Amino acid sequence: MTSKILVTYASRTGSTKGVSQYIGKTLSDLGETVEVLPMKEVKDISNYKAVVAGSAIQAGKWLPEAMDFMKTHKNDLNQKPVAVFLVCMTLAMKKGDNYRNTVSGWMAPVRNIVPPVSEGLFTGVLNIKKIPSPLDRLKFRISMITGVWKEGDHRNWEAVMAWTKDIKSKLN
Repeated sequence: MTSKILVTYASRTGSTKGVSQYIGKTLSDLGETVEVLPMKEVKDISNYKAVVAGSAIQAGKWLPEAMDFMKTHKNDLNQKPVAVFLVCMTLAMKKGDNYRNTVSGWMAPVRNIVPPVSEGLFTGVLNIKKIPSPLDRLKFRISMITGVWKEGDHRNWEAVMAWTKDIKSKLN
């Protein structure tokens, strides 16, 4: 086993990728050796000392490829420290903090696979042009008109950094 930490992610529009890269850079700045990869590119995790895994949220769930990753690597994940995070727009809604418990509940299927040393809940980016489904684009446009969301980058980099600093000691 190496002393390297894997930061891996599943993303639809790039927001979760950006959070993952920031986590990787922060851990690196803190003296860790880090590799940041999309989950689809990870074949073997046995050589990593720890894993940080994150997914975008779609319809209240981790993306299918993220859940597949967790299930595929379940045995190895349960042998090392694992921190998990999600990125979703629900937390960017007006009074988004009121939904924190609901959003945290979306981690239950992940917790059932591996008990994480920490969980991060982060806001994402709403870029209507990057939403692949015409129906979903329409739903978000209507939600924007009614004031539920605002388009733009809602990621809180200070929160991501604070969480990353907190998990560093838990990953060793």
